[in-house]
Amino acid sequence: MVEAVQDAGVVVTGAGGGIGAALARRFAAGGARVVVNDLDAAKAKAVADEIGGTAVPGDASVIVAEAREALGGTVDVYCANAGVGSGGTEAADPAVWELAWDVNVMAHVRAARELIPGWLERGAGRFVSTVSAAGLLTMVGAAPYSVTKHGAYAFAEWLSLTYRHRGIKVHAICPQGVRTDMLAATGSAGDLVLQPTAIEPEAVADALFRGIEEDRFLILPHPEVAGYYQLRAADPDRWLTNMNHLQQKWEAGGR
Repeated sequence: MVEAVQDAGVVVTGAGGGIGAALARRFAAGGARVVVNDLDAAKAKAVADEIGGTAVPGDASVIVAEAREALGGTVDVYCANAGVGSGGTEAADPAVWELAWDVNVMAHVRAARELIPGWLERGAGRFVSTVSAAGLLTMVGAAPYSVTKHGAYAFAEWLSLTYRHRGIKVHAICPQGVRTDMLAATGSAGDLVLQPTAIEPEAVADALFRGIEEDRFLILPHPEVAGYYQLRAADPDRWLTNMNHLQQKWEAGGR
């Protein structure tokens, strides 16, 4: 059991299923008081009822005040987990790009804007960002997703370097494939790149809790991502060539 979680007031967005539901269950099992958020009110209620939490459905980026009230006035841990897996190229519809920016990046910014002042006053708070390995690397066939996940990672990194000396902990979770509805929706690109090493959502929650215990910023449920990230930084042309081979393989498969 992670001591930092016991009796903590925790908010998990996008927690009606997948990684969010696994996080909500794990925090509740650790003794936290959990607010379960999801756009789907029925799914949020089902998970909340299962774990003895409180359902606060709706747009993840504007529920902080309601969640804070449900937790008795204080949010100790905020899991910015809600996301959209938008595929497409630079030619994707502007509405697709706008939704990806709003959900994958700006929802995190809006939540932090609400939470950081109070956390700074208390000298404590924890922000958990569900990013993706795509935020460290990239993903074939998914420009809006890849670009905005890079943005989500950059924002989490900025929060950590700015506020860690003032008691605010930040964690960026960057898994590859996770067996969720989002993975199923990635189609042939996901089948090629993500499915072979896909893990269960519970493994992501396990990785986060190990990271909390070890006070680590970067959470890698797929440890091999560290090697890919190092290669990308050390030899970007080699890494891009390898990724382009994947792109060509995907194209040859008829997408």
